[in-house]
Amino acid sequence: MVKSKKIYKSFNIESRHKKSIILIGNFDGVHLGHQKLFKLANVYKKKYSLKIGVLTFEPMPKMFFNKDLKHFRISSIKQKIDLLKYHKVDFVINKKFDKKFSKIKSVDFIKDIIGKKLKPKFIFVSNNFRFGNKREGNVNQLIYNQSLFEYKVVKPQPLLFNTKIASSSLIRSLLQDGQLSKANKLLNRRWSIDGKVQKGKQLGKKIGFPTANIDIKNYVLARPGVYAVKVKILKNKNYFKGIANLGYRPTFKGKKILLEVHLFNFSGNLYNKYLSVDFLKFIRKEKKFKNVDELRKQIKTDLLVAKKTK
Repeated sequence: MVKSKKIYKSFNIESRHKKSIILIGNFDGVHLGHQKLFKLANVYKKKYSLKIGVLTFEPMPKMFFNKDLKHFRISSIKQKIDLLKYHKVDFVINKKFDKKFSKIKSVDFIKDIIGKKLKPKFIFVSNNFRFGNKREGNVNQLIYNQSLFEYKVVKPQPLLFNTKIASSSLIRSLLQDGQLSKANKLLNRRWSIDGKVQKGKQLGKKIGFPTANIDIKNYVLARPGVYAVKVKILKNKNYFKGIANLGYRPTFKGKKILLEVHLFNFSGNLYNKYLSVDFLKFIRKEKKFKNVDELRKQIKTDLLVAKKTK
């Protein structure tokens, strides 16, 4: 169990968290590239006896500026904060990104927020970090002001994954291409979706495979298809193996993207319960079947694959 950490919603942090190491970014997915930053930050933490804090934004700025951008997130805000805690972060500033905040000039961000409120000893950022009104501020501006506000900028070399820079956008494209195993390697864990089970049309039950239906909200849309999964019911320690269909259910003329999960060796009511669905393996892409019998036959084949998946 991860110890409770301080979560701030504003820049008014306690004095014990000032003069810390601050990492700034979206940290969507908390992937291997991010994890490299946390490892280095922990080296600094031991060397200088400092605490580690993360400054992140909600909603993600890209989603704030582009209201039509749906299915973008690798992890929910809850998953992100849990992962940050797991990587030994002492506190998180989860700042609401709104119109007022987006208008702050980069010089004022440095002077009023970094210089007066956070007062960090070190600031960890990626080389392409931009901030301030219309993204006018950059890493060079942070470096230029570091002696004035008594902080030091650290910008580690990005992590390479198969000759490409490890990034959230790379993981999104891998998931969209159905390259789940590569995405999971880059995340250093299984990609997962958390969600509440909703009442569906009970189509799965009618064909002999009852499913729990989950609205995927703003999660990135992985390649529609059938996946082997492991499922955890909130407040239940056990994982259940299962099979999931992520897609539009073309056989039933579905219009909305939905995650349907069938658990093995489970009996009980899952309505309104929260599930965490870990994606283990991409089995096949979604397709339209001529009839329900053909679909049922295919599901039986898919089940054999899912049951063998570890």
